[in-house]
Amino acid sequence: MAMDGALLQLSPVPLQRAAGDLLVSLKRRGDTTALAALRQSGCLKARLPRRADPAWAEIVTLNTGGGVAAGDRLSVRMQIGQGARASVTGQAAERYYRARPGECPARVRTRIEIAPSAAAEWLPQETILFDAAALDRVLEVELDETSGFLAVESLVFGRASMGERVSGLRLHDRVHITRNGVPLVFDAIRITGDADALLHRPAIAAGARALATIFYTAPDAARRLPALRAALEGAEAGASLNGPLLAARILAADAAALRRHVLAALGALRDRPLPRVWLC
Repeated sequence: MAMDGALLQLSPVPLQRAAGDLLVSLKRRGDTTALAALRQSGCLKARLPRRADPAWAEIVTLNTGGGVAAGDRLSVRMQIGQGARASVTGQAAERYYRARPGECPARVRTRIEIAPSAAAEWLPQETILFDAAALDRVLEVELDETSGFLAVESLVFGRASMGERVSGLRLHDRVHITRNGVPLVFDAIRITGDADALLHRPAIAAGARALATIFYTAPDAARRLPALRAALEGAEAGASLNGPLLAARILAADAAALRRHVLAALGALRDRPLPRVWLC
C-alpha cells in the first residue's frame, strides 16, 4: 500500500490469546475419594463424572478454547491428599496449532502433588502437533515412597490420514518426577525446525510419526514389568525398570496405531477400566 510515495509497513494484528487456570484438590473420606477444593478460571474447566469405584475419583479436564495456539497460557495443579486416589484425563485429544513467525510458544504447566499412601494417574489423550506449532510444556510430579503414579504422554506429529507433515516445529516438552525431593525422572524432548526430517532418522524414530512415553512408579512396579513387555510385543517399543521406576517408550506410524499400543500397555499397568472418554 503506497501513500505519499512511502510504503507503509503493516505489523501483524495482535490476536486474542487464551489463559486458563485450574486447581483440583482431593481428600480421603472413609472409603471414598472426595473433592476438597476446586478453582477454575478462563478456558480450563474440570468435571468429575460418576464413577464405578468410589475409592478412585475421575477428573476430566476441558479446554473450552477448542485447541491451543501460540501465546496461550494454561496452568493445572492437582493435589491428591493422603490416601486418596485419582485418575486425571482430558475430554479429547489436544491440538496445538500453527504459530506465526516470532510469536511466543504456548506455555503449559501441570503440577501434580501426591501425598503419602495416595495414588494418581495422569492419562491425557493424544497431543496433536500441527505444522509450525510452538509449545513449551512441563509436567511436574512430587510423591514419596508410599505413593503411586502412572503417566502417559502421547505426541502425534501431524495427522497421517490427512497427509500432514510437520516441517516446522518449536517444541520443548519436559517431565520432572521427584520422590521425597530426589529426582526420579527428568525426561525432555526438544525439536526446533523440520520435525518430519528428524523423525525419519534411523536412530531417532525411523519414520514413525507418533510416540508415547509411559512412567509407572509403585510398590508393584517390578511385578508389572513382564506383563507390560508382553502387552507391547510386536510394537516398536521398549520397557525397562530402574529401581522403583518402570518406563516405556512406544513408536508408531500414526495416532490410531499408537493408541492401540497405549491401550494395551495401560491394560497391563491398571486393574480397572479406562476413563469413559478414552472409549468415545
